[in-house]
Amino acid sequence: MENQLKKILQEAKEQLSKASSMPEIEEVRIKMLGKKGQLTEILRSMGSLSPEERKSLGQAANSAREEIETMLAEKFAGAQEVVKNARFKLEKIDVTEPGTAAVLGVKHPITITINEISKVFMSMGYSIAEGPEIETVFNNFDALNAPDNHPSRDYTDTFYITENTILRTHTSPVQARTLQKQNPPIKVISPGRCFRRDTPDATHSPMFHQVEGLIVDEGITMADLKGTLDHFAKELFGADVRTKFRPHYFPFTEPSAEMDVSCFKCGGSGCRVCKGSGWIEILGCGMVHPNVLKVGAIDTEKYTGFAFGMGVERIAMLKYGVDDIRLFYENDMRFINQFK
Repeated sequence: MENQLKKILQEAKEQLSKASSMPEIEEVRIKMLGKKGQLTEILRSMGSLSPEERKSLGQAANSAREEIETMLAEKFAGAQEVVKNARFKLEKIDVTEPGTAAVLGVKHPITITINEISKVFMSMGYSIAEGPEIETVFNNFDALNAPDNHPSRDYTDTFYITENTILRTHTSPVQARTLQKQNPPIKVISPGRCFRRDTPDATHSPMFHQVEGLIVDEGITMADLKGTLDHFAKELFGADVRTKFRPHYFPFTEPSAEMDVSCFKCGGSGCRVCKGSGWIEILGCGMVHPNVLKVGAIDTEKYTGFAFGMGVERIAMLKYGVDDIRLFYENDMRFINQFK
């Protein structure tokens, strides 16, 4: 059996010298030291030997086992080093190579326009007020002095959820909410989404955005309104822009007006954008009606105020030369990427 041990040891050395990969080394280990390995078989057959022979053969078998295990450990370590070096080479990063360009998102033109409008008014001391898009009929119509027979209350114009709950048709309900919870002085703007029953086309959409403005304080006059909105127009469209106010009617303001700006494309000489008139309508405004102030229990003998509202899409279309409102909602990145 000692000769057999020497033969096994020699065979292990020869096979390990040829093994170059982890699976090949593991195959040698199983063949020599596994449950059915050659050395294991010898150790199992020692039971038939005499005590002296068993002791002598046991020492020789353990010595052979230790030598094989040492060779296996060295071979495994060498193979692991080869695998590690190959992995390092494969995963090596050349820091001098140009990196992969990161694709940054682009702000939507509606977001850009709302931010620009908000920035102008915030520079004048206005704060941002928000309200829910699902609104009560009271806040959307009654609190804003809209008569019961006003056309905007019809089911053909407004999205009704229940008899007393609607999708707000403008951001003016935020005005009513602010008056009910805040005491003068009040100076807020409220950008947000609105909803009306419109058939989508190049200039109409059932969902759109508005920016409502409200100021209430002692001594507020129409001159303050005109000065504020004239400054806003110059900040947004350029210092050379002129403004013009035309009488109009809104149930929540009295007197009411619509404001035009001189065409920022042609300077007022007449072009396709202003349809040859030299002027472009951009917003409605007026002095807050006393009935609206009373909703907030505000003393109309002491306080006055003005309000205004503008369509964000209309301003964005004019400013960026967009001729179809539907482009804002189609999420075509070829369109949106132009606003980087």
